[in-house]
Amino acid sequence: MSNTDSLRRTERAPLSAAFTRAGVATAIAALLFTVILVSFRPFQPAGAELTGQGGDIVNQLGFSSLGAISIFALMAFADPRVARSLFSPSWMLMLGCFMLSVVLATDPPTAMRAASFTLIGILTMATILALPRDADSFSKVVIFTAVVVIGLSYVGLIVFPHEAMHTADSQEPEHAGLWRGVFTHKNIAGPIMACFSFAGLYLYRRGDKLWGAGIFAAAMIFMLHTGSKTTVGLVPFSILIVVLPSLIGMRLGTPVLFALAIIATAVGTLGIVFIPPVKHLAAVYFPDLTYTGRTTLWEFAGDMLAKKPLTGYGYESFWGTPLLLNQDQPFDRPWDIRTIVHGHDGYLDIAVLMGIPALCVAVYTFLIAPLRDYMRIPLRKENIYLGDFFMMVLLFAALNGFLESFFFRRADPVWLFFVLSVLGLRQVSLRPLAARRPS
Repeated sequence: MSNTDSLRRTERAPLSAAFTRAGVATAIAALLFTVILVSFRPFQPAGAELTGQGGDIVNQLGFSSLGAISIFALMAFADPRVARSLFSPSWMLMLGCFMLSVVLATDPPTAMRAASFTLIGILTMATILALPRDADSFSKVVIFTAVVVIGLSYVGLIVFPHEAMHTADSQEPEHAGLWRGVFTHKNIAGPIMACFSFAGLYLYRRGDKLWGAGIFAAAMIFMLHTGSKTTVGLVPFSILIVVLPSLIGMRLGTPVLFALAIIATAVGTLGIVFIPPVKHLAAVYFPDLTYTGRTTLWEFAGDMLAKKPLTGYGYESFWGTPLLLNQDQPFDRPWDIRTIVHGHDGYLDIAVLMGIPALCVAVYTFLIAPLRDYMRIPLRKENIYLGDFFMMVLLFAALNGFLESFFFRRADPVWLFFVLSVLGLRQVSLRPLAARRPS
C-alpha cells in the first residue's frame, strides 16, 4: 500500500466515518443518552417533584419523541440479536409486576401516564446499549454525554447560579450553596457525577487517558460540591470493591464482596427497623441512629405494607396521595409523612407499591442476575473494563437505594444509570467486544 493511498484514505476517514451506518448509530446513541440525562427542562429550580410530570406538555412531547426515535433506531441500526438479548425472562417478569401495579393503582389512567415515562426511559437505555457496534463506539457515546452534561452543569454555575445551585430562598434553605447543575436536586447531581467518575475511570483504563482523567476529575470536583456525604463515601468504596480483586488476580471476589456489602447495608438500615435482635442492638449501642429521621418513614411504610403485602398499594398510589394526606401527624414524628414524595428506601418502596412478591423479583433481576452476568463476562480486556464500569455503577446505585428511592421513578437520571448498568452487564456477558482498533 502506497503512502499516497494511505494519505487519501486518512483524509477521507473523518467525514466518511461520521456517515457510515455505525457512525450514525453511535451519534443517535450519544444524543439519546445526553438528552435523557439533561432532560427537557434543565436548570429546573422548583424541585425534584417536577421531574417527568405527566401533565407537562414539554415532557410529553419530548419523551414521546425519545421513545419513537429509540424504536426507529433499534429497527434500523441495531443488531436484532443484541436487541433481543437485552431483556431476560426475569426482566419481563419484573415489568409484568410493574404493569400490574399500574392496573391496581387508585387512578390507573394517571398511573399509566407516569409509567409511560418509566417505560420510555428503560427503552431508551436499552437502545443506547444496542446501537454502538464496539467498545470504541460506546466510549464515544460516554465521552460526548459526559462532556455535555458536566460542561452544562459547570456553565450553569456561572450563567444560571440560582438554578444550578441551591439557594437560601429555595424549598430547602439548609442546602444553600450546594451545587446541582442541570439537575433538579443535589441528591440527583451527586450520584450522576459519581457515575461519570466511574465512566472516566473506564475510559482511562481502556486507553483514553486524557478524556478519562479529565472526566473523572471534573465529575469528582462537582460531586464534592453537592454536599452528598453518602455519595462521597460510596464512590471510593465501589471502585475498590470492583477494581481491587481484579488487580490481585481474584476477580470472582467482586461478586462475593458485592453480596456482603448489600446484605450488611440492608441489615444496617432496614434491619434496625424490622429485625428485632438488630433493632435491640441498635437501640442499646446506637440510640440516635435514625438516618436523619428515615427510620420513622420505614416503620410507617412497614405498618402499611402489612395491610397489603401481596399487591401493595399500586404505582403512584401511596406517597403524596390522599391516603396519607388524611393521616394524623404525631407531634414527635421527625418527618411529616403527608408531604413525603417517596420513602427514602427504594427496596421498601417497591414492596409498598407492588407487593413483597414483586420485591423478590426485583432483588433477583436487579442484584442476583447481574452478579451472575458479571461472573460470565469473557476474559477479554474490553469486556472486563466495560463490565467493571457497569458493576461500579450497579454497586453504587444499589447501596444508595437503601437511603434514597429511585426504582421505577419515571425518568430519574439515577434510575436510568442503574438500568444501563443492569442491562449492560447482561450484554457484556453474552458476547466478546471488539478490541480497540489501531488509529
